[in-house]
Amino acid sequence: MKVIVDFDTCDGNGVCMSICREMFDVREDGLHLLQEDPPEELREKLVGAQVSCPTRAITVKD
Repeated sequence: MKVIVDFDTCDGNGVCMSICREMFDVREDGLHLLQEDPPEELREKLVGAQVSCPTRAITVKD
């Protein structure tokens, strides 16, 4: 599984971080991915972050 973030589209609103703190961190300088290869047990949270992102900046791929 791979998580792709379009950093040009991301506005740093923090919705993803509120859903999956294990993967996302919003700081003063923008969004940071905390893991390159997330474990399978985070899939449900990551898909939730993807569909909840108001700018559609997150994509979860197999």
